[in-house]
Formats: sequence, structure tokens, C-alpha cells
Amino acid sequence: MSQPNGIAEPAEFEFEALREAENYRSALIKDFDPYLRGNVLEVGAGVGQFTEKLQRRSNIRRLVSIELDPTFCSKFRTTFPTRELVEGTVNDLRSATDWNAIFSVNVLEHIETDREELETYSRLLRPAQGALCLFVPARPEIYAPIDKDFGHFRRYTRRELKTKLENAGFTLVRFRYFNFVGYFLWWLNFCLLKRRTFDGPSVRLFDRVIFPVVHGFESNICAPPFGQSLFVVAVAR
Repeated sequence: MSQPNGIAEPAEFEFEALREAENYRSALIKDFDPYLRGNVLEVGAGVGQFTEKLQRRSNIRRLVSIELDPTFCSKFRTTFPTRELVEGTVNDLRSATDWNAIFSVNVLEHIETDREELETYSRLLRPAQGALCLFVPARPEIYAPIDKDFGHFRRYTRRELKTKLENAGFTLVRFRYFNFVGYFLWWLNFCLLKRRTFDGPSVRLFDRVIFPVVHGFESNICAPPFGQSLFVVAVAR
């Protein structure tokens, strides 16, 4: 189900799963860290699971979070009463700030009009030649019923995402697959077995035992030929 502005309503259990993925979230923040500086816009803050980590980064001077869902906004304000939060989309942003970075993790796939969204990011980042720190689900062949439950319009191919970013006015700086093992686990659990929920203990096991090894190999030895997600840093030109 999507709202009139083309943004799918989020599924709260997606955040429940992410809550268990502490190492996963920390790894993403660390990988994006060189580009998270100055004025940073967090798009799709949800209940603030990444906000909690972003606000600790010493290079971030100002952090503004955006979230569309009123229920998530209410929870966000309870957890972060002093943080700047815009209830809506990037089109509701009224600040004239020159943005140095936009942080968007597992958000773009929820937006039906993703081309227009990327063009807006490019426009906001262009004055400061800022960086888009983007993370999205990959590989359409593993689009599963649970993706639809999450409100995902798509899983991206490399070619599709590269074309959309370049057409929106971005130059790619980093562009790679992420989580090779996760691709197979997603296919097994959600495509083959058709599961519609996450198992908390399994997520914790993967995050604490398997993911650190996989991510260490992918980051330090060899980038994977494909993976569950795409990790992107792109600079507005």
C-alpha cells in the first residue's frame, strides 16, 4: 500500500529486525563515516536506530532527521526530544542549509518515484558538492513476499541504480555489493521458504557471529560479485 506521494507505508517489524543487528548498523556507519561531516540530512529516520549512532559522530556539526510516519515520529521524539526532526519528506524541508551529506539507508526502495527523489537529493547537495550515502536492497530475483510486506517497490540492479544516480546528477565514488552471505540467507528464508517474519535469535546469531567475518572479508580482502544490498557513495556535481 502506498500513500498519495508515492511512498509506501513502512512495516514496523522491519525496525524490530534491525534492532537486533547492532554490528550491521555499526559497520554501515563506519563505512560511510568519511563522508558524514558538516550538515547532515538523515532521510527516513524511522524510530531513530541510526540517529543514535549518527549523533555521536564528531564531524557532524548539524544533524536533521526526516520521517514521514507519524507513529515513528512520536517514538523518535520520545527517544530524542532535543533532535531536529521534520515530519514529512525531503519536500517538506524548509531549511536553506547547504548540506554536506544525505544519509539514506533502506529508504529509496520505499519510494515509487525514486528518480524524482534522487534529483531532489542532488539539488540539496549540489551547493556544497555534498555526498549521498545510500544503501538499498539489491537483486530483483530475490524480491520476496516479505519485501512487499515491508513496502518495497523494488530491489535494485547495479545498472538500474547507476543509471538513475548519474541521470540525477551524481558522480559515483563508491559502489559495491554488500553482504554476500545475506543474499543466500534471504533467498532461502523468504523466497524458498516464504517466511514473512524475522526470527530474533537467528538475526542475533547472524549479526554477532557470521556478519563480522563476512563484512571483514568483503571490506579488506575482496568485494563480493553480488550481495543482498548495494552500498553507494555519490557526489552531486
